[in-house]
Amino acid sequence: MYGWIQASLVIAVVVGLHVPLGDYMARALEGGRHLRPERTLYRLCGVDPDKEQNWRHYLGALLAFSAVSIAALFALFTLQDKLPWSLGRDGMPWRLALHTAVSFTTNTSWQNYAGESTTGHLAVMAGLGTQAFASGAVGICVALALVRGLVRRGTDRLGNFWVDLVRSTFRVFLPLAVVSGIVLIALGVPQHLSGSDQLAAPVGSWESVKLMSGDGGGVFNANSAHPLENPSAWSNTLEIVLMLLIPTALIRTYGRLVGSLKQSWTLLAVVGILFGLLLAAANLAQSAHTGTVSAAVGGHTEGTETRFGVPASTLFGVSATASADGAANASYDSFSSLGGGVLLAGMMLGEIAPGGTGSGLYGLLMAVLVAVFVGGLMVGRTPEYLRKRIGAGEMRYVVLYALVAPTAILVCSAIAVALPGGRSSMGNPGPHGLTELVYAYTSSTAGNGSAMAGFNGATDLHNLLMVAAMLIGRYLPMVFVLALAGRLARQRPGVVTVGTLRPHGVNFVVLATGAALVLALLNFLPVLSLGPVAEGLL
Repeated sequence: MYGWIQASLVIAVVVGLHVPLGDYMARALEGGRHLRPERTLYRLCGVDPDKEQNWRHYLGALLAFSAVSIAALFALFTLQDKLPWSLGRDGMPWRLALHTAVSFTTNTSWQNYAGESTTGHLAVMAGLGTQAFASGAVGICVALALVRGLVRRGTDRLGNFWVDLVRSTFRVFLPLAVVSGIVLIALGVPQHLSGSDQLAAPVGSWESVKLMSGDGGGVFNANSAHPLENPSAWSNTLEIVLMLLIPTALIRTYGRLVGSLKQSWTLLAVVGILFGLLLAAANLAQSAHTGTVSAAVGGHTEGTETRFGVPASTLFGVSATASADGAANASYDSFSSLGGGVLLAGMMLGEIAPGGTGSGLYGLLMAVLVAVFVGGLMVGRTPEYLRKRIGAGEMRYVVLYALVAPTAILVCSAIAVALPGGRSSMGNPGPHGLTELVYAYTSSTAGNGSAMAGFNGATDLHNLLMVAAMLIGRYLPMVFVLALAGRLARQRPGVVTVGTLRPHGVNFVVLATGAALVLALLNFLPVLSLGPVAEGLL
């Protein structure tokens, strides 16, 4: 009962805040004049903020920015020992530096190292902290481009990537990070740069934005299970709210931008059902009395932060894997077999409940387009959504988008299992070892970054194979989303008739929820059966 009361409180706060925040984001991100500091930045960078781009130019700018970000982070990590504020830390080996640079640029933030003994203050603040803002903003940019594709008529222009990037960073993330960072520091999260003590770190300034942007990395190896990153039950609750807040608010922003709040409430209902299913399944698995010890203590407490208990750790884990954040206040490897399987399923679902910043919204819209297509065929009409035809050409990009994650996850996992160096990283034999490995590549591909501690990813093989998984999982879906946005933007508006499928209401919520579940989880049913399900039935 305590767990459900806490979950209800968190959900109520998130739903309550998503209305004013979503409305503010719609005003801040779309239209309006450029602020003077923004114009100064555009001039310094040689950007014309009033010149819009087609989808190819938008994609080119996004990839160029990401490539420069990877190169800058790689140089920062490899040359760390020659830079100030290194705290005496050595430069990273090039494979680990490449993995870390790609990880934080793709908003994955998987760390094959212990933060408190590997990175200095400069690497954390100028490198990882900067990408916590930038990588989250890139996801919002792609979501905005897709929304413009749905709204605009007879054009090939989707906005300006640089304008979207600057506005997302300075108008959304920065003010929220300042406010929430001050609150976290007031709750006991440290923020200082005193000497080389491992416990002296700029945690508060990074903790807030890493949670809001879906970054999820940690100054400390224990992440949000460390008492300095998460000192109390109040900070634990706030961190859960921060993980869910912006992805949920973007749904409201979407409704404002398309001019239909019915759309936003419909999508919010879909997200709420999916999140509720994941949370109920995880709580059931974690509280099940499957052994003498579990029955005595009332749940699976091994690996759980004792200050928060099983319900709060379960809520945190589901929020982190359903929101693409990847933070952790407990050991996910210590979850029950089926409980860990629920966290894995949350990522395999596409992290659309509510998903990452931006990526959750465009992933959810892809599932909605599948529902619209299926619903249109069921009534014998050309499928339409927001007066845009969803035909074979549009569905080609949707299908390609949907195939990226399962292909990357299963192929990379198969390569790792097939090679001796990959199998040796599995900390446990049998189904649980397979779950650890599949979890690692699901987390990498989905942009999550959380891990099961029994898996050792700090090898040359996994460093490089995860780089491939992260790059494919992050940027190939963006290619298909932007291509689809460009195709939709060129369409002329259709005519709504009595036979047009209404994309709101109870029937559509059920259809969209079913499409999301079938589209994602059926691809992974065999590997889930061999891993967490098989272990749970032993």
